[in-house]
Amino acid sequence: MNSLPPSPLPLATLVLGGARSGKSAYAESLFGGQSALYLATGQALDGEMAERIDHHRRRRGSGWSTLEEPLDLADTLDNVMRPDRPVLVDCLTMWLSNLMQAGRDIDHSVERLCEVLTNPAGPVVLVSNEVGMGLVPETRLGRQFRDHQGRVNQRVAAISRRVVFVAAGLPLVLKDIS
Repeated sequence: MNSLPPSPLPLATLVLGGARSGKSAYAESLFGGQSALYLATGQALDGEMAERIDHHRRRRGSGWSTLEEPLDLADTLDNVMRPDRPVLVDCLTMWLSNLMQAGRDIDHSVERLCEVLTNPAGPVVLVSNEVGMGLVPETRLGRQFRDHQGRVNQRVAAISRRVVFVAAGLPLVLKDIS
């Protein structure tokens, strides 16, 4: 995969892309082999999702510590961030899906995440799907999800120091103020 020249991680980086765009692999490559914490939001609720999670674990290798948190992302992130250990959050899309399924207050949850990301205790890279470039979902729930995801991405991008869009495994820097 092509990647950008190595540079120090800014305090907050958002990596966006479509499904199977290479965004997670690109985000992992930003850590350059240093010890990092993988904060996973996905849940293995079925066999297909379990296979996806296993694929991500195998690709990362054993050098990563993993913590699973499907709902309380902001508080967990706030508690685990340190200057000497960067964190990869994968992914905001699964987190939003979990929030919606659990009937959580999405605006409050996103606000809390943005509070944490405004002054993070250490570098954090967040992965999220860009879902607004395709067809309009047929169902009301699908449209609500797409709209919420677009707003989540906008809010996190606004406070991130670097934003990268990945398509076909190729990164395109949208913002870099590090």
